[in-house]
Amino acid sequence: MDRITAARVFVTVVERGSQTAAAEHLDMSRAMVSRYLGELEAWVGARLLHRTTRRLSLTGMGDELLPRCREMLALADDLQDRGRRADDGPSGNLRIASSQSFASAWLAPALAEFVARHPAVTLDLQASSQAVNLVEERIDLALRITNQLDPNLIARRLATCRSVICATPAYLARHGTPRVPAELSRHNCLTYTYFGRSLWQFERDGEPLTVPVGGNLSANESSVLLEACLADAGIARQPLYAVAPLLRAGRLVALLPEYRVEALGIHAVYGSRRQMLPALRALLDF
Repeated sequence: MDRITAARVFVTVVERGSQTAAAEHLDMSRAMVSRYLGELEAWVGARLLHRTTRRLSLTGMGDELLPRCREMLALADDLQDRGRRADDGPSGNLRIASSQSFASAWLAPALAEFVARHPAVTLDLQASSQAVNLVEERIDLALRITNQLDPNLIARRLATCRSVICATPAYLARHGTPRVPAELSRHNCLTYTYFGRSLWQFERDGEPLTVPVGGNLSANESSVLLEACLADAGIARQPLYAVAPLLRAGRLVALLPEYRVEALGIHAVYGSRRQMLPALRALLDF
């Protein structure tokens, strides 16, 4: 039995949802797909899939074996890639996940420069407001802005994300300008669903300060809150990379300059150091 092919068949059946779809994707007959699955189950000594006329589902052993098969395939592909392209530089496809605001403001131009340097690499950027599951979504690299990382993942800190509290001149003309963080409680604060929705963290002279905030609009994407802020809807906490041009142009005003907003780490998150693709290593170094 070709165990690499059998593992690839198993993973593809799970990802595609049926043996028929897997057979079409792998360009083999459905009977051959069934044969590989049967031989893999015979080799491990346990059933991996519950097969019914309507759907497939993983058994307990199948659920345990799936990530190991994916690791084995990644290693096999890496070995093949190293042998075939040893002198050609990084190549292949990478799937990258990032928040929409970070991808638009900073990541996309950087990726454009990277693929210009490495034309044999192709990138698939998934922009989402939620943290994705790297294994289930087949993500090679996720960019996350947070101070609370999953300890089961490998992370490389790339930079620091600094934020500002800001509002439009029109909003401040109507509602006044807060001079200390406590005055934010009297304002309409636009909050991010997944971070600091009701508490904003500050620091002054080394002393931390937590301020409860609230308002009539929250969202799961900071770029949406930025647009609402520009429409005079309220006060927002925004990453400096997104609002720096707007502050310089006078469209937004930075508030509470004597208080530093909590900084967040910008991290590259990936699944494994041992089976790292050359293209991923090159991208991380870049």
